[in-house]
Amino acid sequence: MQIADNTVVQFNYRLKGENGEVLESNAGQAPLAYLHGHNNMMVGVEKAFAGKAEGDSFTVTLPPAETYGERKEGFTQRIPVKHLLGAKRWQAGMTAVVQSEQGQRQVTILKVGKFMADVDLNHPWAGRTLTFDLEVLSVRAASEEEIAHGHAHGEGGHHH
Repeated sequence: MQIADNTVVQFNYRLKGENGEVLESNAGQAPLAYLHGHNNMMVGVEKAFAGKAEGDSFTVTLPPAETYGERKEGFTQRIPVKHLLGAKRWQAGMTAVVQSEQGQRQVTILKVGKFMADVDLNHPWAGRTLTFDLEVLSVRAASEEEIAHGHAHGEGGHHH
C-alpha cells in the first residue's frame, strides 16, 4: 500500500543538521506513527512520504519553510520559571518545554532570574536546512475513528 491521505504511517527517522551532525533520532525506540493528510507532520516531510510504501528508506533535505520555519527576530517572551518543564535549574542556552494554548512548545532560555525567565519562542532548529533519513515500517488504511479524531492511534500514535 502506498502512502496517501487517510493512511497511517509507522516510521523511523534520523534528523541531521547542515554539517551532518545527528540532532535527533528514534533509533532503539518505538517507531513513530502519523495520519497522512491531516497536518500531523511537517509539510516537507509529509510531501516526501507521499507515494512511498512499506520498506522504503530515503533521505530528504528540506529548507526551514518546510520544517520548523524561519527564525523570527525578537520572538521572545518573559515567563514565570515555574512554567518551564525539563530541568530543576535553568541556565541561558538550555532548551525548555512550556505549555501554550497550541500545546507544548520548545523554547530556548535567554536569561533566567529567580522567578522569571526570558525565552526565545523560535524552535531551536528554526531557520536551519535539515536532512531527514526516513524508513517506512508500515502503511495501513486509517480507521474511521482515526480519521474523525484527525490522528493515528496505537503504537507510535495517540493513546486516549
